[in-house]
Amino acid sequence: MKSSINISTNYILKLAFPAIIAGIAEPVISITDIAIIGNMEGDSVDALAAVGLAGAFLSTVIWTLAQTKTSISSIVSKALGNKSLDKINDLIPQVIWINILMGLVIYAVTAPLATFIFDLYKAKGEVLELTASYYQIRALGFPLTLSAFAIFGIFRGLQNTSWAMIASISGAVVNVALDYLLVYGVDGWLDGLGLTGAALASLAAQSTMLLIALFYFFKNTPFTLFIQRWKPHALLGQHIKLTVNFFLRTLAINICIYLSYRYANGYGVEEAATHAILMNIWLFFSFFIDGFANAGNAIGGKLLGAGDRESLRYLALKTNTFGIGVSVVLALICALFYNLIGGWFTDDPQVDLLFVNTFFIILLMQPINAVAFVYDGIFKGWGEAPYLRNLLLLVTVAVFVPVLLLLDYFGFELKAIWLAFFAWMIGRAVFLHLKFRNRLARMM
Repeated sequence: MKSSINISTNYILKLAFPAIIAGIAEPVISITDIAIIGNMEGDSVDALAAVGLAGAFLSTVIWTLAQTKTSISSIVSKALGNKSLDKINDLIPQVIWINILMGLVIYAVTAPLATFIFDLYKAKGEVLELTASYYQIRALGFPLTLSAFAIFGIFRGLQNTSWAMIASISGAVVNVALDYLLVYGVDGWLDGLGLTGAALASLAAQSTMLLIALFYFFKNTPFTLFIQRWKPHALLGQHIKLTVNFFLRTLAINICIYLSYRYANGYGVEEAATHAILMNIWLFFSFFIDGFANAGNAIGGKLLGAGDRESLRYLALKTNTFGIGVSVVLALICALFYNLIGGWFTDDPQVDLLFVNTFFIILLMQPINAVAFVYDGIFKGWGEAPYLRNLLLLVTVAVFVPVLLLLDYFGFELKAIWLAFFAWMIGRAVFLHLKFRNRLARMM
């Protein structure tokens, strides 16, 4: 099938590949922390459970608040498609400063309550103390990450994902280098700081990403960070409305992740540590495949603005094909090293055994994840926030929660959690595919 306005395979890959690299930077940071902490001398299982739980909570908060990235990307890509970028000049700095303010507020609210928050996840004793202290340092990065994500969304809307890729790679490199240095220390020069060192390394990585994002923002975009008119832009209401709907959508995802950690912590510290490894690998896969969703997000909004039905059909076909193909390759690579992967993250034999007994579920769900993520990205580019919100709430209440409760009742434990996620992703993929077909039919 030929695209009617030259949306070629190369064009899709040109956006998708940098988006993949940019997207996996954040989970690489978390995976690096987990791998290094999981192999520390001493009681690494408690530390592993702590860094996994705190990292998951950080991710859920950032996902929720970073929906401004998706919203502004949709607005910018549509403005690009109908050649009206000059009309959103005043909107861009308002969005970025709103993100910075949100990050400061979230830190001020959650950091003092860290112990209370993680007690709700059923973290106890040493795990609770370690989780709270690690989180309180990492949370300092909220305003840094949220402002960087807003800028990444602007880049995506301008059909460029390379600048975000460079910023993210730089942050990941800084994190890996400082993790080894600060966690283990250097004999005769620096004592190892353990979890505190990992948290500081992550904070440095977030600062690096923001600085590089700002460099490209000022150098290569027509926008500014300085608010020239304090009157709210005419599209700010639309942006906030989209963000609120995406926020509610992400809230459903957060409910699933919260329940997964609450149940895992209830099963025991080894189960909690295993779940931390599984969750971060799943997030890594998700962000990897999400590169094609990001391409669909950027291009989809532009094509909708241009009213190009055939190119939208072509876009969905190609992004799904690439997404499924990459997910299968990732699953096969992991299958080859199946019995070794757990040992990369922990030296505890019980955690490794639990990992081996559960990891196959994550591998099996990858092609389904690809379909769901690709359509999700296209719908975000269209600004279909209310539908995405309603769908996520529906499949969470009608699929994830019942499957989790049923399988937990029959003693599946960690498998109950991940089979519930599998069913949840199937529901998302099916409904999004049907909605896409109906939307294209209405464009005839």
